[in-house]
Amino acid sequence: MYIEELAESIRNFEGVTRKKPISDIVSIFETVRPEYRDAIVDFGDDAAVIDIGTDDVILFAADAIWGKIVNKSPWWTGYTSVVVNVNDISAMGGRPLAMVNVMSSSDHDSTEEVMRGIRDGIKKFGVPMVGGHMHPDTPYNSLAVSIIGIAKKDCVIRSDTAKPGDIVIAAYDMDGRVGKNSPYSWDTTSFKEPSIVRDRFMVMQEIGEKKLATAGKDISNPGTIGTLGMLCEVSRVGASVDLRNIPRPDNVDFEQWLKIYPATGYVLTAKEENAAECIEVFEKCGIVAAVIGKIEETRKLDIYDDDGRATVFDFSKDKITGIEI
Repeated sequence: MYIEELAESIRNFEGVTRKKPISDIVSIFETVRPEYRDAIVDFGDDAAVIDIGTDDVILFAADAIWGKIVNKSPWWTGYTSVVVNVNDISAMGGRPLAMVNVMSSSDHDSTEEVMRGIRDGIKKFGVPMVGGHMHPDTPYNSLAVSIIGIAKKDCVIRSDTAKPGDIVIAAYDMDGRVGKNSPYSWDTTSFKEPSIVRDRFMVMQEIGEKKLATAGKDISNPGTIGTLGMLCEVSRVGASVDLRNIPRPDNVDFEQWLKIYPATGYVLTAKEENAAECIEVFEKCGIVAAVIGKIEETRKLDIYDDDGRATVFDFSKDKITGIEI
């Protein structure tokens, strides 16, 4: 059946499977975790949440750009490094403050193009790159960026707080196009005015301040179902997703859409009574949102449609990151 083939395809999608080494890396730090006294959240979320002794918390994250992208387009590498890092802060209901980067390069031209991409990202999102480190003589090109942000402690949207009975909402900026460098990227920002981009990226701050979500993540390289899987994994829950309810563009294959990193896209959980207001907040700034499923006690993430039902992840035996906060 197609639904079973789709579930297997998502489960084995490279955007999902390349997350598996994370748990082995995290386990190395288990003996020093008692030193993380001020970390409200550390591994397993879009950003760490650091207690600074006030009503505000610091959000702290980092992302490196996939080598396949770096080799195809240095400009897009720089630009995307801003997109993904701003997303990690805004997805948790925070306000991005500043970034730093580490650049490794084998040639001067690539370095300049990467930095032009970063510059253009700063113009678009209004978040400055305030420093970093440069390796000008490596046999490869790479870019990693770290970002800090700030949020009210009681307004942070975490990944590990979904509960059985919550509904699942998917939200996307549909005004986009498939990226030039990957069939699994959706560009929603490079061609828009900065004011529109910033309004849409900061929508999660309003959702956090209104306490409309019980949990949430920005949709990243694992795609819509894979990202929801990571949320379920750290929340120790399962979910059922009605594929018929997922918003989708007309000109993109549905399986491709489920695997796309949509640049401006989120999966959230919410109490049923808050669903309508949550969707209204998204739609007010031009983001399409819909209820696509429900959180369940079972440790399985199922998808279903008119053709049947299939399990994508059974967390009693499957892992994405392997992290359980």
